[in-house]
Amino acid sequence: MSAPPSTPSPSPSRPTVTEREARQVAEAAREQHWRKPSFAKELFLGRFRLDLIHPHPLPADEAARRGEAFLAKLRDFCETQVDSARIEREARIPDETVNGLKELGALGMKIEPKYGGLGLTQVYYNKALALVGSANPALGALLSAHQSIGVPQPLKMFGTQEQKDLFLPRCARTDISAFLLTEPDVGSDPARLATTAVPDGDDYVLDGVKLWTTNGVVADLLVVMARVPKAEGHRGGITAFVVETASEGVTVEHRNAFMGLRGLENGVTRFHRVRVPAAHRIGPEGAGLKIALTTLNTGRLSLPAMCVGAGKWSLKIAREWSAVREQWGKPVALHEAVGSKISFIAATTFALEAVVDLSSQMADEDRNDIRIEAALAKLYGSEMACLIADELVQIRGGRGFETAESLAARGERAVPAEQLLRDLRINRIFEGSTEIMHLLIAREAVDAHLSVAGDLIDPDKSLPDKARAGASAGVFYAKWLPRLVAGPGQLPTSYAEFRHGVDLSPHLRFVERHARKLARSTFYAMSRWQGRMETKQGFLGRIVDIGAELFAMSAACVRAELLRSRGEHGREAYQLADAFCRQARLRVDALFTRLWDNTDDLDRKVVEGVLAGTYEWLEQGVVDPSGDGPWIADATPGPSTRENVHRPIR
Repeated sequence: MSAPPSTPSPSPSRPTVTEREARQVAEAAREQHWRKPSFAKELFLGRFRLDLIHPHPLPADEAARRGEAFLAKLRDFCETQVDSARIEREARIPDETVNGLKELGALGMKIEPKYGGLGLTQVYYNKALALVGSANPALGALLSAHQSIGVPQPLKMFGTQEQKDLFLPRCARTDISAFLLTEPDVGSDPARLATTAVPDGDDYVLDGVKLWTTNGVVADLLVVMARVPKAEGHRGGITAFVVETASEGVTVEHRNAFMGLRGLENGVTRFHRVRVPAAHRIGPEGAGLKIALTTLNTGRLSLPAMCVGAGKWSLKIAREWSAVREQWGKPVALHEAVGSKISFIAATTFALEAVVDLSSQMADEDRNDIRIEAALAKLYGSEMACLIADELVQIRGGRGFETAESLAARGERAVPAEQLLRDLRINRIFEGSTEIMHLLIAREAVDAHLSVAGDLIDPDKSLPDKARAGASAGVFYAKWLPRLVAGPGQLPTSYAEFRHGVDLSPHLRFVERHARKLARSTFYAMSRWQGRMETKQGFLGRIVDIGAELFAMSAACVRAELLRSRGEHGREAYQLADAFCRQARLRVDALFTRLWDNTDDLDRKVVEGVLAGTYEWLEQGVVDPSGDGPWIADATPGPSTRENVHRPIR
């Protein structure tokens, strides 16, 4: 059926923006103020606020009881109803498995009971994701995309009461949701978003194409980000909408296939003159990016939670395998080359769980601003889990490279180590790539500096503005810089409460000293590069990586002390925390060295040469097996010419 005559025609033009304009869009979307304390923010400023995380916060007894009860049901379901090998073999999650999760209430883990959900805390939601993700990572991705960034979370934070009443009961029990932001030519640069939502009476008319729509192939409800044109009575800007996938003009044109997460229902969705009621707009016009970023402040914790599950499984396999596999007269675990890998897996898994649990509990208590902590957890978890999986494959040797199906066919235990490596790889790209996370966290880490001195390095500011900024910066730095000279980290008696057989206090003193060193390094870099600081992405990435290691060390020590105080494997927890901190300290020292001793400038010259074709001779001697076609698919708005592969699960 054709659209009514009053329906506006879509504009095929893609917004053209400069680098500065793109940065301004991103800056406008971020939260501008810090209304609550932040452990990680203070850490980057050189202030080690251990009091913000120690004693370790704990969930309320009733929340823990409900959470543990659901985990018991979920574990039984995963052990008896999930056939991970079938999902991998058929590249699809069976409908009966999804329906089983629906019946269990897993779609509504974070939705309040009054809307039909389970009302789990962030802590137990993440534990559930770690559990189901260990059964099959595609299942974890389905549940996470539905609840962490799909319809429930934006509505919980920004929806009207009418929207909550209409959509949340569906999301809690029957309807799967997805989040649609990325386009074929738009990733982490939303200023160029081309999908439009043109006001037309009481509706908006949606046109555009969205790529990598996790859950999009099976979703019933979508959160769609689209650009509303400025017009009389309309502020315009990137705006969020709830869209029914069954609406006329919505076509799922393709289900994507990936190197891992073979059960992932991820596709390409086209909107052609799709009418969306204005009542389904989330928040005001122009607030879409802010809604997305705010949602992700806690939504990002779901991904590192599943990384924790991967670490736990890797440790189990490494322990069992390396105890029975012998080389040169003894188990391979007792050979130092393998033993160091097992130690890394065990210690890092302990630290990852400490980071996720601490950040999640702080999110539940809502006493702290955890935007940096959640981002660090995502960044650190995704990077370290990939290393863990790679080490597991190496420990398994040839069997690590062999598929579980092949292992079983020749009579050995079907251990999907190579699948884990493939499945985890996307986590360094999902929900903000490692490179984008570095920049996002770095921006938050230097926020205090930009707040007082930003006008000094802004080329568009007038001399009077710069003068006022200079005066303000002088006051701030006169108080701040002297505090970076000395601190508790230089006193041998500091943090003595962390001495119980194994002494963790030296590690906390290390964190305190190096937090101050990190802040001094950041200040020096800003003084040196000023307005060019934002182009020094290698430096900023290392600054963030140092902060991530210091945060993980702090979380590991605090968790070890919590377990000791509760009589839960305290001695062993102290040993793991000690091992992790010693390993992390080596990484921190190397990162500090690389702040100033690196190949960044040379790398830039080589890149310029590569792009100019200077080294094209180096590419000779191979053939290119790539197929034909454009690098980026055409996403011109218009009617779909493809079969609709959308398949709702009932």
